[in-house]
Amino acid sequence: MSSPYPAIGLRSLILYGLPGLPLAAVTLPLYIHIPNFYAVDLGLGLAAVGLVVLAMRLWDVVTDPLVGMLSDRIGTRFGRRKLWVAIGLPVAVAGGWMMFRPPVDAGLAYLLIAGLILHLGWTLVMLPYQAWGAELSSDYAQRNRIAAWREGFVVLGTLVAGGLVAAAGSPETRTDALATVGLVMAVGLPLAVAPALLFLADPPIAVRVPPPAWREDLRRMVRNKPFVRLLAAWILNGIANGLPATLFLLYVGVILGQPEKSGTFLATYFLMAIAGLPLWLWIAVRIGKHRAWCIAMIWACAWFALAPFLGPGDDTLYLALCVGTGLALAADLALPPSMQADAVDVDTAQGGPAKTGIYFALWGMATKLALALAVGIAFPVLEAAGLDTEGTAGPAGPNEGALVLALLYGAVPIAFKAAAIALMWRFPLNAEEQGGLRARIEGSVG
Repeated sequence: MSSPYPAIGLRSLILYGLPGLPLAAVTLPLYIHIPNFYAVDLGLGLAAVGLVVLAMRLWDVVTDPLVGMLSDRIGTRFGRRKLWVAIGLPVAVAGGWMMFRPPVDAGLAYLLIAGLILHLGWTLVMLPYQAWGAELSSDYAQRNRIAAWREGFVVLGTLVAGGLVAAAGSPETRTDALATVGLVMAVGLPLAVAPALLFLADPPIAVRVPPPAWREDLRRMVRNKPFVRLLAAWILNGIANGLPATLFLLYVGVILGQPEKSGTFLATYFLMAIAGLPLWLWIAVRIGKHRAWCIAMIWACAWFALAPFLGPGDDTLYLALCVGTGLALAADLALPPSMQADAVDVDTAQGGPAKTGIYFALWGMATKLALALAVGIAFPVLEAAGLDTEGTAGPAGPNEGALVLALLYGAVPIAFKAAAIALMWRFPLNAEEQGGLRARIEGSVG
């Protein structure tokens, strides 16, 4: 069935997706490498760094809704999403520079301050950027393409930044690699964002947004059952993905005893995510986004089930695990944000202005909360279990905390993904339902 909406051109897809590449210099290194770097290499301790990282993410509980509402309500002729991306750009660069290029005597206070600045800047850029993408098209399938192009650039950036740091074997070389990531972000982010700000359309507000009505906004969101259901599944799946992401370097070093191969494993994982994007978009068109996502999560669970049983010398099996879970990651990247845009239509169809910014603010806040819980739970548990970060024995060896590490990495994520699958299998929004919502919205505006 042909779409009533014009197709998004390749030029617009590239302009929109390109900022995702340098933004990835924040995401994966921040969530995987930075906690391990400050806790182990700088000697600040697993439990202490875990609590500081949790505090950083809780800061987003304040900033995300505020930025989301402001980007919905305040704009200029320059654009309402563009305005906030431009404001956040220097803040994100400053925070990234501090976080990735710390002084040799950096302590917990420095980590906290750098993290608060970086998270504020990241929120100011990323939330309007995601809402901007959701508003570029009203079509069910076109939204998949927009999200896929953005996340494809994110994965490319992740390969560069994550591979650079993971390939550094010693604390000294990791310090230099992180410093290079900070430099890439400081230079690359403005260069990537500028073309979008100058040449990409920022759709105008169809209806003027009234002054904030906090209680009514909250009531409308709670009544938006597809949104609540999708958000709950996203948090559960986010914790499931956050645990292995947070523990990746520890797992490769302690369980497999192959820290020098971490770059190869990461590169394989993210290359498979890029390769998997067309596959999951093809599947989603035929069976629906929610069913495609569920199948991807089931596929990931099957591979994660191997992780607790691996040990030294099992690097080939682990490489296969990276291939399998990397393919599943492609669905995580492209499909849920596209479904989020559809869930916003449920609210808009009930009357009143679209609140894409605040919806994506809650989405971003849930993402960061899930990752914060992964770090805030995993690191203290591992410290209490007495994990020897210098050990190289597998889960059956003398390193007593290794079994806990293996279970946190492979077994616990399966439970969280299973709960997310249960929520999403009968998700009510499909192409037909979303098309009806858009007809109601455009009929009321017209």
